[in-house]
Amino acid sequence: MQYFAPLEKLVKHYLPDNQVKKIREAYVFAYDAHDGQFRSSGEPYITHPVAVACILADMQLDFEAIAAALLHDTIEDTPVTYQDVVDQFGEDVAQLVDGVSKLDKLKFRNRQEAQAENFRKMVLAMAKDVRVILIKLADRTHNMRTLDSLRPDKRRRIAKETLEIFAPLAHRLGIHHIKTELEVLGFTAMHPNRAHVLEKVVESARQTRKDLIERILSDIKERLVKAGIKARVEGIEKNIYTIYQKMQLREQRFRSIMDIYIFRIIVEDVDSCYRVLGLVHNLYKPRPNRFKDHIAIPKLNGYQSLHSSLIGPHGTPVEVQIRTIDMDQMAEMGVAAHWMYKKNEEFNSTTTQIKAQRWMQNILELQQSVGNSFEFIENIKSDLFPKEIYVFTPKGRIVELPKGATPVDLAYAVHTDIGHQCIGAIVDRKPSALSQPLSSGQTVEILTSPNSRPSAGWLNFVVSAKARARIRQALKNLEHTDAVALGKRLLECALIDSGGIAAIPQQKIDKLVSFTKLNSFDELLAEIGLGNIMSQFVVKGIEHSHVNNHSLEINKKLKITGDEGSLVSFAKCCHPIPEDPIIGRVSPEKGLSIHHESCRNIIGYQNQPDKYVPLEWAPTPDKMFTAEVWIDITNNAASALANIISTINAESANVQWLNTEEKDSRIYTVILHLEVKNATQLNDIIRKIKHQPDVVNIIRNIN
Repeated sequence: MQYFAPLEKLVKHYLPDNQVKKIREAYVFAYDAHDGQFRSSGEPYITHPVAVACILADMQLDFEAIAAALLHDTIEDTPVTYQDVVDQFGEDVAQLVDGVSKLDKLKFRNRQEAQAENFRKMVLAMAKDVRVILIKLADRTHNMRTLDSLRPDKRRRIAKETLEIFAPLAHRLGIHHIKTELEVLGFTAMHPNRAHVLEKVVESARQTRKDLIERILSDIKERLVKAGIKARVEGIEKNIYTIYQKMQLREQRFRSIMDIYIFRIIVEDVDSCYRVLGLVHNLYKPRPNRFKDHIAIPKLNGYQSLHSSLIGPHGTPVEVQIRTIDMDQMAEMGVAAHWMYKKNEEFNSTTTQIKAQRWMQNILELQQSVGNSFEFIENIKSDLFPKEIYVFTPKGRIVELPKGATPVDLAYAVHTDIGHQCIGAIVDRKPSALSQPLSSGQTVEILTSPNSRPSAGWLNFVVSAKARARIRQALKNLEHTDAVALGKRLLECALIDSGGIAAIPQQKIDKLVSFTKLNSFDELLAEIGLGNIMSQFVVKGIEHSHVNNHSLEINKKLKITGDEGSLVSFAKCCHPIPEDPIIGRVSPEKGLSIHHESCRNIIGYQNQPDKYVPLEWAPTPDKMFTAEVWIDITNNAASALANIISTINAESANVQWLNTEEKDSRIYTVILHLEVKNATQLNDIIRKIKHQPDVVNIIRNIN
């Protein structure tokens, strides 16, 4: 019974003798079952279930949970059966043991259906009885405490699993002390050198700025005493994993002791929280946009507190948390506080319990209506993985992506060829823009076309390293092909009076290639397409007698369809569309940029014919182009915007982007990017919107 003594001491504090006796019987049962088994450290295996039970006893869980913790490995690792546990300790304990036993080790990087089913079992077991996951979290906590005896590769695997799954799960259930310990242990195992360096720096800062900490604590306490508010004030040191995450997020180095300290003020009631907030804001100046009211708007896991960042002595940043005693207890214990408080007659379910119970009830209801594991977990994962998202392919494959990832990121994550051929996406059975960020749990189908190719515009919204690298690589290859094609068109346009490129003698082409020190005529055409060599100068070099290279006559205009490739772009300053008078500007390495002739960015283009190319539209019946429209509406017209959108849709046009800004006290300006076929369609839309009663003015912006 030597291993049982620490646990017995803990449970005697809050459980009656008859229940302590049951726990002792469970210990003896587990001891006999695990007899002859040893851990990697060489200790008898029984030390592990006892340690798990002690962690739960610290949270004052009921005797059934403590007994199940002692027995949690018996069904899986010993000859003991489920019925044996039922016969000895009852159905409730047996179900807890069985629930934990079904939770096989998670390898979340494996995206097969078996993995999704495994994760589903864990969440379902938790939904039926939250004590199952509490036992599992305690089990993982003790395993993390004893990682040193394992191989380095196994340590890293378990640590990664802990940081990605179990720590977020503890956070979602509001069990802060378990979450914190799992994060620190996981970080230390994953990055031992980084953890060691941070610990040394924190220790150094702690010693050098001790006086400043004491002064801030003293100032806050003195102000509270003067106001007659009873409170406990303490300086809480952040854990090294939290510091590391902030350093990564802000891309900054550790600077001062204030980066590791939070000043927590615990008061008796909610009213006092807000009174204290006013006092500390009078004591130290608050930093703009750094206040959060999690009392009025609790976090998803039920956490409640006031957070404020202040400017303290010598410009030092001071982070303050203000909460009641109950809020503080719930912040530490989360759903586990239920067992600590349930014997109290005044105990009422708090926000944490209510939110957790509601979340788990939703899980059970979901289980009744879904057909497979992937559907089941799609609604619950977003809360567990705040910095990563997990989406599904139509076949049920789980794909991990960075937060903010788009369908294009997903396409490249699945396969490079799918990324290259991506033309659209269906998200949860609805069409979605390729630039729309995805959320965890969504099912995403990528639409492809064998004739499609990557767009340079994708680089503006993709977030994954793989997608960026593959797009850049593809564009590099495509640019040469596009550059050759564009260069050929530009040169043909300049030579139109003389029969085009075909009429040029080969010897003159060879001479020109040699003069430019390029390797081939294709390379020369590519340089023209890229804007590095002007077609007019090439024409001069050819010295063809019929060429008039400075003319901008109509018969020399280059036809534009909108499908020319990555080196032909439509200027965002004026948004030209078919039927507009247009001119092309050639820029080195950027190719041809198409502008409206009235655009102020090309004023005086007639005086620089060597930099501009005359253009005209070719028929493009199925192509959509973007135009910008500014609309002034009265700010009391609640339905004005809805009517505008309805008008646009009725004209078979689309709203690509929308923004509003207040012009004055009674007028709002709505800025729209519309996808239209041509200027005629746009003018019809403008005319119809202009006649709406709440519209003050409407113009197309080409400047």
